[in-house]
Amino acid sequence: MRNVQATQLMFELSRPGRRANMLPECDVPTNSLGDLYPASTLRATAPELPELSEGDVVRHFTNLSTLNMSVDTHFYPLGSCTMKYNPKRNERLAGLPGIVDLHPLQPDESVQGMLQLLYELQGYFAEISGLPAVSLQPAAGAHGELTALMAAAAYLRDRRESRINVLCPDSAHGTNPASAKMVGFNTITIRSRADGSVDMDDLRSKVDEQTAVFMITNPSTLGLFEKQIRAIADLVHSAGGLIYLDGANMNAIMGIARPGDFGADMMHYNPHKTFSGPHGGGGPGAGPICVQDFLEPYLPVPRVEKRNGRFVLESDYPKSIGRVRSFQGNIGVLVRAYCYIRAYGATGIREVSENAVLNANYLLARIKPLLPVPNGDRCMHEFVASAAALKKEKGITAMDLAKRLLDFGFHAPTVYFPLTVPEALMIEPTETESKETMDAFVRAVETILGEDAAAVQAAPLSTQISRPDEVRAARKPVMRWQASQ
Repeated sequence: MRNVQATQLMFELSRPGRRANMLPECDVPTNSLGDLYPASTLRATAPELPELSEGDVVRHFTNLSTLNMSVDTHFYPLGSCTMKYNPKRNERLAGLPGIVDLHPLQPDESVQGMLQLLYELQGYFAEISGLPAVSLQPAAGAHGELTALMAAAAYLRDRRESRINVLCPDSAHGTNPASAKMVGFNTITIRSRADGSVDMDDLRSKVDEQTAVFMITNPSTLGLFEKQIRAIADLVHSAGGLIYLDGANMNAIMGIARPGDFGADMMHYNPHKTFSGPHGGGGPGAGPICVQDFLEPYLPVPRVEKRNGRFVLESDYPKSIGRVRSFQGNIGVLVRAYCYIRAYGATGIREVSENAVLNANYLLARIKPLLPVPNGDRCMHEFVASAAALKKEKGITAMDLAKRLLDFGFHAPTVYFPLTVPEALMIEPTETESKETMDAFVRAVETILGEDAAAVQAAPLSTQISRPDEVRAARKPVMRWQASQ
C-alpha cells in the first residue's frame, strides 16, 4: 500500500494552531519593536510556516526516509559514481568530540592532533599516488581537477609559455573539459579505438607546442587500464605538456600501480570512492590533489607542514594560486579517509583493489551472456554493457531496464555514459558486495529480459514517483511551494 502522507509536503499537512513545542511569552514589548529595529526590517504579517505537532514532523521525515534507497539498504551498481558501503567505525571516529568540536580558527597550537592527522594523510596520499606534493583543500573531485589545472596554468605562466589546449579522450568524465574551460583552456577531444584505448594516431596529430595538459582517466570509464599510458605520457612530455590523471577510479589500482610511476604529473582523489566517506546529495565531499614536485610552489595555501616537531599552517608561498576553499576543506571527509587507510594498512589497501576488480570481473562474466559488453573480455573495477540490441529487438532501452530494476530492490546502474557505448549500462559492484548480492542482481536482470516489453517500459511500478521529466526538472526546477488556487 502506498503511503500517501509520505508524499505530502509539510505545508499540506499543516493545521492551524498545532505546535511541536511550547515557548514562553515574548518578554520584548511589541510596541517597542519600532524603537529597536528599523521599520523597514519588520514584517507586516507573520511568516506562513507549516504548523504541525512533534509527532507529525517525526512521522513525516521518517516516512520520507523509507522511500529512499541507500547503500545501507540496497545494492548500488553505479559505475563511475562508485557507491559502496562505508564502515560505520569511520563515522563514529569522525564524530568524536575531540574531532568534530574543533573550530577552524583555533590557533595551531590548540589543534596539533588534527594537524598531525592531516599531515600524515598527505603522506599517505603521496605514497599511494607516487606524487610527492599534496593539497587537501579541494571540496570535490571536479574541484580537484579545477585546482590542479589552475596550478598547471600558474606553472606555465611562470615559465612564460602560452599553451592553451587541454586534450581529453572521448570517454572522459564530463568534468574534465568543463574544468579546463573554466581555467581558460581550449579543449580538444581525442578519439578512442574500438577496443576502448586512446587512438595514438589521433593523439599524435593533436599534440603540439600549444598542448598544456592531457587529461586521462586510468583505469578508464570503460573499466579498462590504458596499457599505452607510458607511451602517451612520453609523447605529451616530449611536447612540453603535462599529464593529468583523473583519479576517479583509483579504487581499482591503489596499492598496485601508482600514477606518478606511469607518467602522471598531477591527479585528484575521490575519497568517498577510493577510501571512505558519504556520497550523494551534493556533499559533503573532498577532492585532494597530488602533484609532482615542480608544481608544488603553485598549490593552494595554507598547507599543513611540520617544523621543529610542531605542525603549522603555512601560507608563505608567493607563487601559490591562493585559497580555493574556506578553511582547510571538508575535514570530516578527510578524517574518514585517514581512518580507512590506517585500518587497512598497505597490505589491506591492495586487497581492496583486488577485491573490487574480482567482483567486477565476476559480475561481468555473469552479465555478458545476457547483455553485450563491447569491451568485455576483462575489466578493472567496472564494465559497460549495452542495451542497444535489446532496444532494437524489443524496444526496451537502457533507461527502461534501469527503471525496472528499482522494482526488484536494486538501484539502477549508471546509464548512457560513457557516450562511446550506445544504450550504455555502466555497472560497478565495488569491493564491498557479496557474491550472493551480485547473483541476485543477475537473476533480476534475467527476469526483466524475459518480461513483456510493455511492462518493462511502464516501470517502475513500486515507487511513489514513476518517471519524472528529468530534463524539465533540471532546466526548470520548482524551488518554492505555492498553495493550489
